[in-house]
Amino acid sequence: MDLDTAVFDVDGTLVDTNYQHALAWFRAFRRHGITVPVWQLHRAIGMGGDQLVGAVTSDDVEARLGDELRDAWAEEFAPMLDEVQPFAGVAELLGAVRERGFRIVLASSGKPDQVEHYLGLFDGKSLADGWTSSADVQHTKPAPDLLEAALRAVDGTAGVLVGDSVWDFRAAEALGAPGYAVRSGGFSAAELREAGAKDVFDSPEELLHRLDDTLLAGRR
Repeated sequence: MDLDTAVFDVDGTLVDTNYQHALAWFRAFRRHGITVPVWQLHRAIGMGGDQLVGAVTSDDVEARLGDELRDAWAEEFAPMLDEVQPFAGVAELLGAVRERGFRIVLASSGKPDQVEHYLGLFDGKSLADGWTSSADVQHTKPAPDLLEAALRAVDGTAGVLVGDSVWDFRAAEALGAPGYAVRSGGFSAAELREAGAKDVFDSPEELLHRLDDTLLAGRR
C-alpha cells in the first residue's frame, strides 16, 4: 500500500474540545427534559451529531427530537468556542509529517464556521493540503464517509489516520486504513488499540517526537 496522505482528526486530536462538546450535549438534552450522564456523552464524542443522539438515547428520540437537539447543541457549544485551544506541538507535528512527503488533510465533521475557527488557532490552512467539514459528508463517524472525503480533497489514494476516539478507528477499519491514536480524547490506550489503533501516544507532541516509530516516518 502506497500511503500518500496523513488524515488528522481535528476535534479532540488537534484542538481540545471533547469535554466542551459533552457539556453542550448534556445541556441540549436537558432542554427537552432528558438527562444523559455526562460520562456517557463523553463516550460518544467523536461520533457526529447525526449518530450521537440515537446512540445515547433511542431511535425514537432521534426521530422525534434529533434536529432540535442538534440545534440546541450548537447553541450551547457556541459560547464555549473561544475557550478552545490547540494542543501543544500541533503545528510542528503537521509540518514534520508534510516534510516527510505526505499530503495533509484535516478531517472534521464540525460545522464549517467551527472548522474555520479551529484551523485559525494553529494556522492549519497553511499547513494542510485540504480539510473537511459537515458540508462534505452525509454520514459521520463511525461511518467511513469522512475519511473518504478527506482522501478526495487531496486526490489521495491511501491514508494514515491520526485520531483520539474509538469512533475514528472504527471508521478507519471500515476503510481499511491504518491509524495512530492520541489520548487527548479521554479514551484509554487499551480501548483505542482494541478499536484498531496501531499505537497510542499521550499527546500530539509525543507523536511528533516518535514519528520514526510509525508509518508517518516517511514515504517509502
